[in-house]
Amino acid sequence: MSGMKIAVVGATGRMGRMIIETVLKDGAAELVAALDLPGNPMIGKPAGDLVGMPCDVPVTSDVEAGIAKADCLIDFTRPEGTLEHLALCRRHKVGMVIGTTGLDDEGKQCVADAAQEIPVVFAPNMSVGVNVVFKLLDMASRILEQGYDIEIVEAHHKLKVDAPSGTALRMGEVIASALGRDLKKCAVYGREGVTGERDPSTIGFSTVRGGDIVGDHTVMYCGIGERVEISHKAGSRMPYAQGSLRAARFLAGKQNGLFDMQDVLGLR
Repeated sequence: MSGMKIAVVGATGRMGRMIIETVLKDGAAELVAALDLPGNPMIGKPAGDLVGMPCDVPVTSDVEAGIAKADCLIDFTRPEGTLEHLALCRRHKVGMVIGTTGLDDEGKQCVADAAQEIPVVFAPNMSVGVNVVFKLLDMASRILEQGYDIEIVEAHHKLKVDAPSGTALRMGEVIASALGRDLKKCAVYGREGVTGERDPSTIGFSTVRGGDIVGDHTVMYCGIGERVEISHKAGSRMPYAQGSLRAARFLAGKQNGLFDMQDVLGLR
């Protein structure tokens, strides 16, 4: 088999399995490493067993050896793990697609520093549809700049550990940029008690966690007598997996640089 060599970390998780399935179904990519933590019961077993497809690549906890085989690592894990994997990719000059959310400013700076030596796609949401929504939000925010209060509502499954979601925060960043505002200064994360009248310069966030919701995001532009809503609802994780593989292909042949899905999709 020939094609872009892909390593997947967090291979036995829900997102990891979806990415592996996507890679195995793709004729222009090759799974060379399925990586997970030591002690996982799937260690040593074929990665194909995770998705019911033929693939003899074993699940392994030797992350560095797996990364060294790859052209690109796809990572949707946790911030602390992602930064460790980033250092290994940097050491071995391997590209990286990062879908991990919850990185703090220091972690984001580590990504930016690494991107001076390796190519990185770092995006809070790899879905093509969500990235089209980002573009629509930029346009809508510029048109609805006056007379509309902006609220972002997001819902995810009960196991998600960070809030608001990375996608919701990115929506806020897109909107704030279009309006010439600083999200850190104008964001309001939830309300309780006697809050007083709404400050029209703020961007509100509301978070829902429950059940097995894959990911729902709605931005409301609330005016007097009307409301404009732009929404994206994910029915499965497949769009994220497909987008991450598209991002990996985008990195082929690049020596370094920090990119996001707007770059991948040509939406700049």
